[in-house]
Amino acid sequence: MREFVDGSGAAWMAGVRERPGPDYKGRYFLFLEPGGGGDGLALLDVRWNSERTARRTLETMSDVELRRRLRSALGRGAGAR
Repeated sequence: MREFVDGSGAAWMAGVRERPGPDYKGRYFLFLEPGGGGDGLALLDVRWNSERTARRTLETMSDVELRRRLRSALGRGAGAR
């Protein structure tokens, strides 16, 4: 997991979740949740084939990229999981 702050200074956690199923392709996806608790946002369009790759990518993502993904998810009303 990785902590970052949004444009208004609120803390968020970026992590990886797994969608179970027989197909391994795109099984892991980006999940953003508020630092103070509450419903998180599943970004099912940001996917990886392995947890190792997902975590490595998450570690190298910039805060700017994470904020951009968060704005996008909030703007389109991504569902909580």
